[in-house]
Amino acid sequence: MKHILKKGICLLLVLGFCISCTACGGSTGYGVKAIMTLVDQEYSIAFRNDDPTAYYVIGAIQALDEEGKLGELCSKWFGQRIISFPRTNIRLSELPEPEYREFIIGLDINSFPLAYAANGQYWGFDVEFAIAVAEKLGWLIKMQPIEKENVYIELSSGNIDCAWGGLALDPAEVESRIYSRYGPYVENDIVVAVRSNSYTMNKMMLNGKKMVMPSTPEAMDALNTDQKLIKRLGQITRLAGGTTECFSQLYAGKCDAVLTDSTALYYFNSH
Repeated sequence: MKHILKKGICLLLVLGFCISCTACGGSTGYGVKAIMTLVDQEYSIAFRNDDPTAYYVIGAIQALDEEGKLGELCSKWFGQRIISFPRTNIRLSELPEPEYREFIIGLDINSFPLAYAANGQYWGFDVEFAIAVAEKLGWLIKMQPIEKENVYIELSSGNIDCAWGGLALDPAEVESRIYSRYGPYVENDIVVAVRSNSYTMNKMMLNGKKMVMPSTPEAMDALNTDQKLIKRLGQITRLAGGTTECFSQLYAGKCDAVLTDSTALYYFNSH
């Protein structure tokens, strides 16, 4: 009887351990987790100074938020509410009726899942929400890929009406007020991430490991902020396919870690 009781207790302990591993994501390993942050950054929207376009866009954003559209898109793209636009006193209902026009937004198509290109079209949370804003205002939207370093040039030249789409604005430009900023609306740090079931918990455990990263200047700049990490890793591969290809390599077991955006982690952990 004592032997049976002891065996039963052991089985319960083993079962408890398995359940705890499952709760931590150790049994399936489908998720991803960040183990270190290389660069802290935030995304915002930029307009030309004194351009009334800003009032209509901000008013439409707040109206769509109140109607539940913002929450709906957050759930679709990130699985939870990670987007939060600053509240203002601008009310769309109190503005003059918007006139029909073409609304050109500049976006960074290397900012998956906020803005990216696939099959000749533009996709992403920012893209979809900007389309909803344009529809709310009765405007025809047009999207123009830009580099984040050229936000002021694109705005001041009139090439775009709004810089919106995965853009971390230059702090010096924001401080100098050469354009108007609305935001920030989301934190998007550049991080190193691994599978959730990985035993790698920090960069000290990356010795000799393989890491893949997008082949963008921003990703390279982020990596260069930590020279010790570069020396610690066994192999670093830059992929032209961007974030989605990086995660495909990670899920296929072809690498141990990825350099990516924190917003991408929300996407891949909810899809």
